[in-house]
Amino acid sequence: MRRSEFDSIAPQFVVPDVTRTAEWYRDNLGFTIMGYFFSDPPVYAIVERGGVKIHFGKGDSDETFSNTMIRKMSMDAYILVSDIVALYDELRSLGVEMPYAPTERVYGRTEIEVTDCDGHKLIFGE
Repeated sequence: MRRSEFDSIAPQFVVPDVTRTAEWYRDNLGFTIMGYFFSDPPVYAIVERGGVKIHFGKGDSDETFSNTMIRKMSMDAYILVSDIVALYDELRSLGVEMPYAPTERVYGRTEIEVTDCDGHKLIFGE
């Protein structure tokens, strides 16, 4: 039997203001805004950096929820990168707050952590 291979994933974060969130990802994490959709003001946006796409959908309220609200040691997205030190230096130069420098974990990955403007926790790992 033939088997299909998966190429990538594009998670959707529910946010109160898709324009503000997309611009935060552009200005702080170096993503490109692929577009705003479906209304004015928009209720959907997509950002991209390299092979990573993240979608933002407008929530029904101004509340946001992170996976860390239901599991403290969780995250909302794990993003694999090719040079974690270069990314750390880039984000620091942009003034992005990170709770720790690149840290090697017992499972062999070196990681940094960023919490976005809506409280979503991103882990970048190499």
